[in-house]
Amino acid sequence: MKDSMPGGQFNRKKKLMPTASTAKFQQPKGPSLSDIQLIGRGLPTKLVVQGVQGIGKTSFAFHAPSPLYVVTELGVETLIDAKQISETPFTPRVETWRGLLAILDELATAEHDYKTLVIDTINGVEELCFNYVCNKRFDGDWGVHGFMSYQQGPRSAAVDWRQLLNQLDVLREERRMAIILISHTAVTTFKNPEGADYDRFAPVLSKEIWRLTDAWADIVLFYNYETIVSEKDPTKKGKGRGGGNIRFLYTQRTAAWDAKNRHGLPFEIEAGSSSQETWDNFIAAKKAAQQKES
Repeated sequence: MKDSMPGGQFNRKKKLMPTASTAKFQQPKGPSLSDIQLIGRGLPTKLVVQGVQGIGKTSFAFHAPSPLYVVTELGVETLIDAKQISETPFTPRVETWRGLLAILDELATAEHDYKTLVIDTINGVEELCFNYVCNKRFDGDWGVHGFMSYQQGPRSAAVDWRQLLNQLDVLREERRMAIILISHTAVTTFKNPEGADYDRFAPVLSKEIWRLTDAWADIVLFYNYETIVSEKDPTKKGKGRGGGNIRFLYTQRTAAWDAKNRHGLPFEIEAGSSSQETWDNFIAAKKAAQQKES
């Protein structure tokens, strides 16, 4: 798209390049007062579920309305084979960035009854994105003179990641599909600008990719086991009720993890004893927050 168009009559013998004083800029039409809204459109949720390994992120998403899994790993297939969840639609493992975008294009244009898109996992999707960018813009060079030179690769990949998020928004707005992105987490060291550094949970993603994804989402859930301090010996963790095996969905950021929500959810939602109960508790918390606001 051109940002500017030359204006006025130019000398026929010598074509001048437009300058700030000669060019007429074609501005996109912006909203007017007649476009002002009082209520939202009731769009489905944009949700990121991140958490420790094996806690139940994939099975949690299974209970969303009419899900389709787009997979970069085979967790959902394993759960089906192990009878942990019933049969549910999932793609073959996506192995290229262009292949992923093609699936999203087809979901946007083809007839289907899916109501939720589950991407399992965005960690794998980031790898596809980085491979694509490295080969296209850095001649396949992953080294300090290529993709990793002053973090040029991840910054360049952010352009493509925005395209992905835009395509997800199309599915949400035009096809009314909820979006669930699943992410693994790991313990990393946080560079604290106000004091000593400390360890915290973080998605296994580059900082730039996570920054974009976190800003895009309506809800970011951190799924983890509760660590309980013994009343008899506060130095021993995991010795209280449940022995630290009670699972919770956390909805707000702390020094220990990233989370957020735009729905007025409580700080934590108890997951219960099954993935169905976890989903039901999450939906109940959303409904309770809506009723509280109304």
